[in-house]
Amino acid sequence: MRMLSRSVLISYIRPFFLVSLIRISCTRISYAQPTIALAMPSLERGISRFTGAHQQREGGGFVVRRPIGGRIGECDPFLMLDHMGPTVYGPGEAVGAPDHPHRGFETVTYVVDGGMQHKDSAGNCGTLAPGWVQWMTAGSGVVHSEMPSDEVMEKGGRQEGFQLWVNLPKKDKMIPPRYQDTPPEKIPVVTSDDGKVTVKVIAGESLGTQAYIETRTSIMFLDITVQPGASFVQPVPASYDGFAYVWRGSGTLGPADAARKAVLGDVAVFGAGESFRVAAAENEPLHVLLIAGEPIREPIARHGPFVMNTQTEIRQAFLDYQSGKLGTIAGSDERYAKTLEAKQKQKSTGRWQKDQADL
Repeated sequence: MRMLSRSVLISYIRPFFLVSLIRISCTRISYAQPTIALAMPSLERGISRFTGAHQQREGGGFVVRRPIGGRIGECDPFLMLDHMGPTVYGPGEAVGAPDHPHRGFETVTYVVDGGMQHKDSAGNCGTLAPGWVQWMTAGSGVVHSEMPSDEVMEKGGRQEGFQLWVNLPKKDKMIPPRYQDTPPEKIPVVTSDDGKVTVKVIAGESLGTQAYIETRTSIMFLDITVQPGASFVQPVPASYDGFAYVWRGSGTLGPADAARKAVLGDVAVFGAGESFRVAAAENEPLHVLLIAGEPIREPIARHGPFVMNTQTEIRQAFLDYQSGKLGTIAGSDERYAKTLEAKQKQKSTGRWQKDQADL
């Protein structure tokens, strides 16, 4: 196997990871608070922005939908959400994201189908199977790889999941890296009294059930399934910014008198209020991620895999990475070679060309 120099590895990474920042802040609408002592019903949030997620290649060449971080920029404290797949790979076709660095934020990986194996420069490694969630705090910096499981790479299969980027406040950007790998049996799943709504509580709280995973920033990350013809109103603290993303099925998002029809790939950024409504179509369930959190409201300097507060800090992050201060992972040449082989396999079977035509 041909060995690759560090300069070649860095040049390989950049086309996929060193993307320019698109900064479009979430719109917030403020309402005067009524001076009434009586208990008031919660104000359902409207929609300040609504669009379909664009598609692009990431990592070693896999296709993602990007509802946040593309047409809609950051939704403070969230920097990006990627929906990976759903893709059914043939044998030898699966690609991932070989060795690359991060600093200054957190990544949340949620596997729906397939599997992902991760390794990092701090010596951590493991395999995420369907239903697993990995909450990685990059903090001061780490190099890690995210590759399909050995079984998916060898035999092929269905691959689907999500990766959410959560910003860290200035005071936490240089804390030591940390992982929380959480199996599905530890992630609460709660069902409404009428049995028509099921919520997987990855972070935050829903239907009186609190998440198992600890978060540095106050956020909620809910995977909600609504049965055909049913609706669900999730309380969302008035101080939070957030969005809802449809990842399977169809229905409507927003208050009943101003709801927007939504299908796979649609995202709605919340307006002001204290709750958000989602409803399924009459003929199929609706699967939606509801993600919201306390805004950090600090300057953002961002380039590719680094998210800091100033451009000086970004330049330092690149210097630290290129000088090896973030560490390395044994076997990087092999992972790059496997990725290149999988891309060539896709091109020989026509998958690469088909996916490219859909972008």
